[in-house]
Amino acid sequence: MEIPIVVLNFVISMVVSTIIIYIVTKLLGEKEGLGSAVLAALVGAIIYTVAYFFLGTGLFAAVIGGIAWLIALGSLYKIGWLKSLLIAVIVWIVISILSFLPTVVGPL
Repeated sequence: MEIPIVVLNFVISMVVSTIIIYIVTKLLGEKEGLGSAVLAALVGAIIYTVAYFFLGTGLFAAVIGGIAWLIALGSLYKIGWLKSLLIAVIVWIVISILSFLPTVVGPL
């Protein structure tokens, strides 16, 4: 029995997101462990899925999802808006770079 590609993509994106969130939050001095990073990645995936489901694809859904994720990060890590925003921006930049790499180097 094959694992559906959607499930495999979800698992891979969760692992990558978790690692990046964990590293970024550690670099910015947060004490929470890997469990908080897993929860932040999962909550982020749920928030964006719900936002896109109800609001459709586009900038409005992305902005609403982003604001909701900033609130979730602030709650999970007990940090303010600015630090949540800094974490989110760094995570977004790193994930964007990583997602661009296969295009640059070609298929392996």
